[in-house]
Amino acid sequence: MTGPETTTGPGPGPGPGPAAAGPWALLSGAVKGVAKKYSQDRSAALPVAGGRAVVLAVADGHGSAAHFRSDLGAYWAVEEFTACAAAFAREAARIGDDAAGWPALREEARRLPQRVAHLWHERALYHEANSPAHGERSQHPADRAGHGDRPDVPDLAAYGSTLIGAVLTEHTLFCWQLGDGDIVLVDDVGAPHTPLSTGPDMGDETDSLCEPEPWRKMRAHWQPFTGGAPPCVLLSTDGLSKSFADHQGFLDFATGLGERAAGQGVDAVQTQLPDWLARAAKYSGDDTTLVGAIAVPEQTQQTQQTQRGTEW
Repeated sequence: MTGPETTTGPGPGPGPGPAAAGPWALLSGAVKGVAKKYSQDRSAALPVAGGRAVVLAVADGHGSAAHFRSDLGAYWAVEEFTACAAAFAREAARIGDDAAGWPALREEARRLPQRVAHLWHERALYHEANSPAHGERSQHPADRAGHGDRPDVPDLAAYGSTLIGAVLTEHTLFCWQLGDGDIVLVDDVGAPHTPLSTGPDMGDETDSLCEPEPWRKMRAHWQPFTGGAPPCVLLSTDGLSKSFADHQGFLDFATGLGERAAGQGVDAVQTQLPDWLARAAKYSGDDTTLVGAIAVPEQTQQTQQTQRGTEW
């Protein structure tokens, strides 16, 4: 079981869960793409502020020959996002449902993508300075995402990665997305919502952290909850949605996952998740990663609190 303040490391993905996180249980699963040596995906799911907030993140390294260090890029993306988002989540949990504090929180949410991108670029530049990518493998200028032939702009294409992140409390949701992948909210009547969707799949082209000023392309969404947080929030790399014949099939999967969690329990869903993702990876051929926060029934929360009190 994943520990309560643990993120996934530079390996292929998260281990079994779910982890307890206050009102939520956290799901995590990752499967390597068919015929791939190792996964380029990275992810994290962790409770913050004593379980009163949750931070979720997935990143998908581009993985092509031009992006041959993208596993590092994805790892840094998740690590830097979770570090920044954890501090933000603690503040969001402190403010809670005090609407007077929401404008300042929203302003901080606008600044977060630039902070994460700067930290990511610092790590990539440091790695590049100590082990130049182009000294090991040449690149065509066309592969320099967003850089062209400008010699004054460091070429970080080798580390290219997408990033999706979310901070969830009982009163607010903040989410950010750069590049492909999906975030789905399933509401209390089982309807899926994709607040950051841009429509059909972008194909092989995607926005990336390796571009100059990537925060300018990062999409963001904020919403308060008046009737309680959504019972299911899922983040996934595009290997999952690409495995379905159409986008509706993917949304049906998300809805079904929420229904199974409600009917069978989150433990049962976590147990089956590796098989579901393996089948998806077989169809898409891509690395497939999913993390999520599933609402825990109040009765179960009370039982967990009693057990923790007994153990203490």
